[in-house]
Amino acid sequence: MPLMPITQPLTQLPFSQACENNKAPILAVLTQAFSLNQHVLEIGSGTAQHAVYFAANLPHLIWQTSDQAEYIEVITARCMNEGKLPNAAANLRLPLTLDVTVPWPVEGLTSDIDGVFTANTLHIMSKNMVEAFFTGLGLYLPQLKTLCIYGPFNYQGEFSSDSNRQFDAFLKQRDPASGIRDIEWICSLASEQGLTLKQDVAMPANNRLLHFVRG
Repeated sequence: MPLMPITQPLTQLPFSQACENNKAPILAVLTQAFSLNQHVLEIGSGTAQHAVYFAANLPHLIWQTSDQAEYIEVITARCMNEGKLPNAAANLRLPLTLDVTVPWPVEGLTSDIDGVFTANTLHIMSKNMVEAFFTGLGLYLPQLKTLCIYGPFNYQGEFSSDSNRQFDAFLKQRDPASGIRDIEWICSLASEQGLTLKQDVAMPANNRLLHFVRG
């Protein structure tokens, strides 16, 4: 059913300039990657800027937002505020509370979710959380066909740019368990869930978009 508007103005919600900068290049890849999908779960919707943009521009999809409990209010507010706009996306769904380290919510995770998108999440997770993310895909989404991951990655243990090296140092200073992940490890975890890397696309600011498919 259509989202109902709320009174909290968009200008008072958290805003990510990086999301605004990268949403169009990401959409260009998702348009092809999710062309045969019907229902996408976004894990870690954050400010929900990506969600409202992708839902509006991928009308053939249901776009299901989700995140940890502390972010649900912001995501809900942005999604519901978008209901005021003339071009509001009827295919945008309010967020599920989802923590990859605990059993995922049963209610809302319907059997027709066949795609997953996540952006800038794996490098802020611990290694155990990254492993739990992929294990969860196999446990709770056995019907998954497509997985798209956006963010920075290392190759053969090496940083792809000086800025990524500096970013990794910043991440580890804030949380020693976080850090930019090796793409080889990510592909290995995906392979354990029957997912194969189809595309590794260069993106702005030394990021990548990894497009995995099952089968």
